[in-house]
Order: sequence, then structure tokens, then C-alpha cells
Amino acid sequence: MAYADQQMSGNKIVAIVIVAIIHVALGYALITGLAYDAVKKVVERVTTVDVSEPPPPPDEPPPPPPKEAAPPPPVAPPPPISISVAPPPIQTVQTIPPKAPPAVIIPPPAPVAAPAPPPPPPKRANPVPKGNPGRWVSNDDYPSRAIREEAQGTVRFTLTVGPDGRVSGCSVTGSSGNATLDDTACRLLRQRARFDPKLDSAGNPTTGTWSSSFRWQLQN
Repeated sequence: MAYADQQMSGNKIVAIVIVAIIHVALGYALITGLAYDAVKKVVERVTTVDVSEPPPPPDEPPPPPPKEAAPPPPVAPPPPISISVAPPPIQTVQTIPPKAPPAVIIPPPAPVAAPAPPPPPPKRANPVPKGNPGRWVSNDDYPSRAIREEAQGTVRFTLTVGPDGRVSGCSVTGSSGNATLDDTACRLLRQRARFDPKLDSAGNPTTGTWSSSFRWQLQN
């Protein structure tokens, strides 16, 4: 084989180089006067070199089977390309605004009439009796002394009424002819008579007077 031939030719080259060295050594020995025996022993040793062919190299192992090529990776299909059509250009139409209507002239509001003046405060020139004055004094109140004396007659009187509507004074303006009948009439009127008092110009209660009369009369 080619490898064995190369190794054999290399050994021959080595043997030739050794032989050349031996010859040079022999010549040097002869020149220097070395002993013949020594040279002879060297020559014998050198000449007895056994040049044997090396054993043939072992057989090379068979090459490995070729690897199966891996299948190519699956190729994904490219995504679909969507081509969007540009919308048509928007055309702006300028609209002319309508003419503004004529301004409405609002007349100013009519002046507000001045409020009516408040009514004048109530006026009461004289006190006003509450209830029936005929029940304030009656013949049931006839004093026993006047009955014994058989006294009777008409008593005229004037009452002074305060802001609270109560009688604050009684004066006899016309006597009945009997003091007992006059005094009894005024006493009962001061106790029983009640009034709405007199009002001044501002409507405030004030003192006033009220006049009337009562007749005392015995029953037959």
C-alpha cells in the first residue's frame, strides 16, 4: 500500500545516512590513527544492523455511514397581504349661512304702578260694648232698700273705659232720684261691662267714654 511504501523508502534513507556516517567515521579513524580493531568492531556492529520491513499497518476502519440529512423545517406561508384602498377624498362644501333675521326690538316694560298706599289705621272714636248692655243691669238686681222705699227712676251715666276695655270709672249724669239706685247701677256696670276700647289715629287702643241710661222699675 502507499503508506507501507513510504515507510520502507524512509528506512532506506536512514540506512544510507548511517552507512555514510560510518564511512566518514572510518576515514576520520584512519586519519587520526585509531586502532584497526576498534574500527573493525564498529564496522561489524554497523553492518549487522538488521533492516527489517515494518509490519503492515492495520486496516483502516470503514468510514461511518453518511448521516441522513434532516428534513428542512416547514416553511410557514407568508401572511396574506391586505391592500386597503384609500377612501375617496372628502370634499367639503362651504354652505352659506342664512341671513340673520332682523333684530326684534322689545319695547321696555311698562312702568310698574306704585303700590297703593296702605289703608289708614282703623279709628274708633268711642268704645264699643261687647255683648248686650241690657243684661249688665236688670230689675233682678233691684236693691232691697229701694224696694222698701218703693223708689224707682232712670239713671243716666257715663262710663270711662281704659285701653284694656274695662270700666275704670262711672259718673251719674242724671239721677234716678234715689242714691241707692244710682250707686247700685254704677257698681254693677263697673263689674260687668266690657268694651272694645277706643283707638287713636295710629290705631292704638286708648281711653274713651261711653254713655247710656237704665230705668229701675218696680213690678206691680
